[in-house]
Amino acid sequence: MNFFRKIASWWREARRKRRVVMQHASSGEEEWYMHLSPAGLLSGFCALILILFVVILCLVAYTPVLEFLPGYRTEATRSRESLVANIMRLDSMERMMQNMLTYNENISLVLDGRSPVVRSRLESDSLKLDKKLVPTNAADSALRAQMEGEGPYSLGAGAASRRSVREAVEMITPVEGIITRRFDAKQQMWGVRLATDPEAEVAAVEGGTVVQSIWSPESGHVITIQHNANLLSIYRNLTRSNVTAGERVKAGELIGVTGDNNREGLRPFEFELWNAGKAVDPEAYIIFN
Repeated sequence: MNFFRKIASWWREARRKRRVVMQHASSGEEEWYMHLSPAGLLSGFCALILILFVVILCLVAYTPVLEFLPGYRTEATRSRESLVANIMRLDSMERMMQNMLTYNENISLVLDGRSPVVRSRLESDSLKLDKKLVPTNAADSALRAQMEGEGPYSLGAGAASRRSVREAVEMITPVEGIITRRFDAKQQMWGVRLATDPEAEVAAVEGGTVVQSIWSPESGHVITIQHNANLLSIYRNLTRSNVTAGERVKAGELIGVTGDNNREGLRPFEFELWNAGKAVDPEAYIIFN
């Protein structure tokens, strides 16, 4: 009982108001006063702390105030780059593992006297295995003999003969879309810009070797493919790349995926064509829809 009496007495004492007076230093006259209690003073202090907490929380959540703190931006950029590098490294390891499994399985099939399986790229980023056996026919044998022999379609033919074939047959369209900006060297527009469907598949316009497959925050994934006769094709603003540097690709093979043009921060797909180090109009080589 004495404990509760002490608590009640303390609470009454805390709620009892004190008179805070401001007096003149010389005359001692009362100039200003106010009534305060210890409980009221504590409540005001807690309310001030709560208001400051809410204000700081709003500043951190809805304003870029953290960008002005020394070292914060650098650390955030470093963390983002490290995360992107780890994701790309993990994806590369997955690809290598899938290639090794496919290679081992094909070796086993060859040793058993059977035909190897066909590896096909589906809509997903992962590589799937098509278990259908590779069929052989007379047309395939004739084409192989034509490629291995002499003539305009031979693998050993010179650049001039391949150039004549390219002039007679248009290159493959890299992606289905509508041209929103055309080639203009004066405006430093070195290719064409296309509006595509979200996550549209991008194909190689012609067979060649991938010389560059990089990613940057400004241009997304950028793929560069070297073709015959000093022809270079560049695919910009991809959200995903399915090829790596040094890889051989065929005409029409899936090499990447575009983004969603309606999403903020994503740029539309751009395609460039360079011949002997100079940018050329892609519409002179490709018929876009």
